[in-house]
Amino acid sequence: MDLLRRPFEGQGKRAERVYPVGRLDYASEGLLLMTNDGALAQKLTLAGSHVPKTYRVKVSGKPDERAIARLRAGITIELQDGRRVKTSPAQIRLAEPGANPWYEVVLIEGRNRQIRRMFECVGHHVEKIKRVRLGPLVLDVEPGKFRELTETEVTELKKAARGKGGKVTQRR
Repeated sequence: MDLLRRPFEGQGKRAERVYPVGRLDYASEGLLLMTNDGALAQKLTLAGSHVPKTYRVKVSGKPDERAIARLRAGITIELQDGRRVKTSPAQIRLAEPGANPWYEVVLIEGRNRQIRRMFECVGHHVEKIKRVRLGPLVLDVEPGKFRELTETEVTELKKAARGKGGKVTQRR
């Protein structure tokens, strides 16, 4: 919110009320959408919206194919309140091989600390997470910077929130 106030400081102007769309936990970074359209924020945040979110995830150690298959199919994780839920299927592909590889993970839901919990269930600690895409939007600014969306991007985002183009399919 401090980033959004800066352009208006000293100009006698007041920033509009904006709403965050989703969240990033303390140890994560990347694309975070802010909007003055509360209805759009609510649609995009609802688990049933199925708007895909893409993350780059660095994992400690290399999960085997069986573990990756479990993550792709959906895995039962324990939530903060102790309830156990099965995640929706996820797209997962190796982005950068290595002893501690990077994966691209696409989710259609966004439970609290979901990616971390998923990888913990298959025995691997997540070292870093960066959200690089939200529906049709691709992260294209440096950390700590922001920009306004184009009219085309807003139209595409609203289309994604209505359920057109939010489907996730399996791929390797």
